[in-house]
Amino acid sequence: MGALLPGLPALAQSGAAVDAAGLSLPAERFVRPALETDEGGLWGMMDREETRLRRSPFVVRDAELGKYLQDLVCRLAGDHCPDIRVHVVRTPLFNATMAPNGMMQIWTGLLLRVENEAQLAAVLGHEIGHYLERHTLERLRDLRSRAAFAQFIGMFGLVGAIGQLGALAGAFAFSREHETRADRLGMRLMKRAGYDGRQAAQVWDNLLGELKITGGEDVGKRSPMMATHPPVETRRDDLLKLAGDAPGSVGEEPYQQAVARYRLGWLQDEIRRGQFEESLVLFNRLLARNAQDSQALYARGEIYRLRAGKEDLQHSLNDLTRVTALDQPPAEAYRALGLVQKQRTDGASAVQAFEKYLAAAPEAADAGLIKNYITELTP
Repeated sequence: MGALLPGLPALAQSGAAVDAAGLSLPAERFVRPALETDEGGLWGMMDREETRLRRSPFVVRDAELGKYLQDLVCRLAGDHCPDIRVHVVRTPLFNATMAPNGMMQIWTGLLLRVENEAQLAAVLGHEIGHYLERHTLERLRDLRSRAAFAQFIGMFGLVGAIGQLGALAGAFAFSREHETRADRLGMRLMKRAGYDGRQAAQVWDNLLGELKITGGEDVGKRSPMMATHPPVETRRDDLLKLAGDAPGSVGEEPYQQAVARYRLGWLQDEIRRGQFEESLVLFNRLLARNAQDSQALYARGEIYRLRAGKEDLQHSLNDLTRVTALDQPPAEAYRALGLVQKQRTDGASAVQAFEKYLAAAPEAADAGLIKNYITELTP
């Protein structure tokens, strides 16, 4: 590594492997800094933010999912595993963050979009790379104004996580050098854990596909989430070069099993985000992988219904008719189909769909409203 910043604890170099770019994997855990140092103060602030986060209603409290993600992080972080604490936050955006004190947030928008363990490991390995190289501490020291510092701290808390991602990502993003080094270190962590490094490039391509639909081909240069990363046109090639041809684990089945119980809710969160064009790219990608994905088919039909553009009602009808013909479709698909039929003034078909919805979800929060619709539409 290069020279350490003043005030940072020395990283133990015994047993650390260093590559040609000067990237090291510290073999020993970081020592908590003294409270009276500036770094100690930053750790204390992050500890307080983590306490607030633990009380948040947006945190997904599931022991099984939490253990699965913590185990994955431990495979990547090695000896640093005991210092990293994973928090899953229900936010329909693609993101993960790590604070200097070891607090990691994984947002459900990320969990919805990655397709397997290897892709998730690529993102989390990148964030662990920032942590191991102390990039967040460097960035905090770069901030000069008290207001900017407070906003940056807020990025790790609930308010910042939900409401300020775009502005904060642009104002406080890591440098391109930091991002490149985190890519390289993250790839080393992936490969050391036995994952297929080529999946890292796929994550980038998938996300870029969503952003391009509204941001255009040069979105990588303008998006606050992308602008400080290595150039879009070369990043995939760089990641593939780093990955090499060595085979590795992908882990699609265990990943899909781990998130299965939450996936429909995360799809509904994505629908409520209101970015219909981006969501359609995501849902089309899911259906290209599995045309019988009943949850994704419902979600796409609902997006068409809500967008209500030219031909959208017919597209919605097609998707919802298909999904309700499958085995065990989401109950919400019957509700959406009934609403489409209601808009088409096909009262009999709407009533039939609404009745199936109530049979599948008798305790639904909107059951009273649906019963009123049935009464209105029944001759």
